[in-house]
Amino acid sequence: MKIGYARISTHDQNLDLQEDALKAAGCGKIFMDRQSGATLDRPGLKDALDYVRAGDTLVVWRFDRLARSLKDLVQLIASLEERGVAFTSLTESIDTASPGGKLVFHIFGALAEFERNLIRERTKAGLNAARARGREGGRPPSLKPNDQELLKKLARDSMLTPKEIQKMFGISKATLYRYAKLNRTQNEKEE
Repeated sequence: MKIGYARISTHDQNLDLQEDALKAAGCGKIFMDRQSGATLDRPGLKDALDYVRAGDTLVVWRFDRLARSLKDLVQLIASLEERGVAFTSLTESIDTASPGGKLVFHIFGALAEFERNLIRERTKAGLNAARARGREGGRPPSLKPNDQELLKKLARDSMLTPKEIQKMFGISKATLYRYAKLNRTQNEKEE
């Protein structure tokens, strides 16, 4: 059985074009979403994926109606393939039920993996170059070294409660405990 999936991003857009194309392709059931494709957490998509069974074909009008990124698209198609479900994109004329369609899709998968590796290498090279120039990544410390030492001393020796110390330094409870390395349960009893 052919199962259709259609998606538009906004309520101003119209699903008619996709719905007509899916019906013309022989889809017996069509699931729809009216939301961004940035996330795979869409009710219509979830329902379509729950509905399809081995031997079925999930049909979309265009690749980008199913997923925005190549990585997400490849993962979705791979999970369908594992379940024995074929995939067809009408506009791109890709059908994973055919050997040629599978080949094209595996090429897409290889390209997606290649792209991820390039991004990883560029990120690593950029971080190494920044470290070589003396830059450290991450967020700057909440407190200067002198304030850190004062906070530790107050937390250890003071009659102030942790809440009073927090107010004094203008920091959160988590920051206080991270710098003071206090035992939370013991000091929270004092508050």
